Amino acid sequence: MHESATALAAQTAGPSRGGVRLAIAEATADSGLPAYSMSLPRIAESACDARLLTSAALGVWGLGDIEDEAQLVITELLSNTVAHARRGYVRVSVTRMSLLVVRLAVADFSRDLPRLRQAGEDDESGRGLAIINSVTGGRWGADPRQWGKSVWADVTSGLPGE
Repeated sequence: MHESATALAAQTAGPSRGGVRLAIAEATADSGLPAYSMSLPRIAESACDARLLTSAALGVWGLGDIEDEAQLVITELLSNTVAHARRGYVRVSVTRMSLLVVRLAVADFSRDLPRLRQAGEDDESGRGLAIINSVTGGRWGADPRQWGKSVWADVTSGLPGE
């Protein structure tokens, strides 16, 4: 894990964007599972902060073997939200579902649910969910909320005995 990600996990305040400190919360999800989350501006540049949050959580949990896959997934989830959601902010969360499974999620204020589609050969976009589907073995979904939705994907570690 990168040194900056380790430092990020130990802090109560995160990186700054446009002079504003972004708060990182180590908390437990409603289910009592360990989780980290962060509210981010709905802009493409927020993918960097989402990846840092993901790396920090995985480092704390000793799940560095899935860092590359998790960073790809969180980037695609955030990219989809930037392209298709409403309002200026999203909520990114990294939740440890079990010893070997981490759920990455991005919540936004749009009620439009994502759908997997086949991008055409000449399409410049439209492959994000296909990438997520491939990396996670189809373990992703969207949970409708009264105010919008949360799109999530589960990444599984291959660490034996963890």
